[in-house]
Amino acid sequence: MTEIPLFPLSSVLVPHGAMPLQIFEQRYLDMVASCMRTGTGFGMVWLRKGSEVSGGSIDTPDIGDYGTYARITDFDQLPNGLLGITIRGEQRFHVEEVWREDSGLVRARVNMEPALPPVTMKTAWRSLAVVLKGLESHPHIQRMNLTIDYDNAWEVALTLVQLLPFEESIKYELLGMTDVGALVAELDLLLNQISGED
Repeated sequence: MTEIPLFPLSSVLVPHGAMPLQIFEQRYLDMVASCMRTGTGFGMVWLRKGSEVSGGSIDTPDIGDYGTYARITDFDQLPNGLLGITIRGEQRFHVEEVWREDSGLVRARVNMEPALPPVTMKTAWRSLAVVLKGLESHPHIQRMNLTIDYDNAWEVALTLVQLLPFEESIKYELLGMTDVGALVAELDLLLNQISGED
């Protein structure tokens, strides 16, 4: 069991996924400073409903049962004066106990899952790599400076989960999948729905 700070958000972060965040609340500014000072990360968890802005609920927030451990890969002061950070998802974790500190920061005891072992891309899965390479040409994606191992099926599939405009509830369900073949099959179905195919 590991104790970590949590960042509840209405968006889902997955392993291998990258996400920009704007940090303005003092509790999260302190959390980011502590993480950068100690070289540690924090837990990104899906906020099912409600808001964490300006303290959120008095009690613990309504969050998912699992999330993704995140590390800060870049930071900068944004034009609006706020702190901007870029985070990258590492391994998944399961939330066991949650509480809120006096500062308003949510912390949890979690069980960390092992990092996902690389799985070689199969020929039948190559269509996902084609879709991802197409997305990489988009200027917004290029600014994220992604480095993708196209031979690792987990990395290709989860990067697509992060980048594609799925509902966050769907991304949360995909995050919970532990078999890469099942994840690829589900992504194929979702991509067909987006493209209007049966």
